[in-house]
Amino acid sequence: MSRIEQLIDEIEEYIDSCKYQPLSSTKILVNKEELEELLVELRLRIPDEIKQYQKIISNQEAILNEARSQADTMVAEATAQTNELVNEHEIMQRAYAHANEVIEQANAQAQAIVDNAVTDANNIRQGAVQYTDDMLRSLQTIINHTMDGAKGRFDAFMTSMQSSYDIVSSNRNELAGGIVREEEPASGETPAEG
Repeated sequence: MSRIEQLIDEIEEYIDSCKYQPLSSTKILVNKEELEELLVELRLRIPDEIKQYQKIISNQEAILNEARSQADTMVAEATAQTNELVNEHEIMQRAYAHANEVIEQANAQAQAIVDNAVTDANNIRQGAVQYTDDMLRSLQTIINHTMDGAKGRFDAFMTSMQSSYDIVSSNRNELAGGIVREEEPASGETPAEG
């Protein structure tokens, strides 16, 4: 940043820091001496910097021409070196190109083999999963039928047992009405012999 730009910034900061005049939002109170000092320095700096900028502008064309000349020379040298290298290594470049083609073909074949192997493996895995699921489904069906059959037989057995239990209970109840129980002798007495 040039000194002129710095002075302009300082003037702006100074103006921003000034207080407003009473009952006004646009007019400010400034220290005349301080502002005049900044403006005097600004006036003194402007001619020097303008001269420097004019010198740079006048030399600009010469600087650009020299830069273009150097760039053209460098490009010409680089082009000459590139042409020499191309001529010297043309056979090597062809060999590299052929080698690259062979490598690309080998990579393509290898990728095709890998892709086919992955596809085959996925198909075999899917088939194995499907076969296992089919076997488990069959086993599940067999177990379910077996459980249904066993439950039916168990229910029939329980019904038969309940029926037998009910008959035994009924017979005991009938007998209970006809049984006369003898009184138990008091302690110390012997039962009468008959």
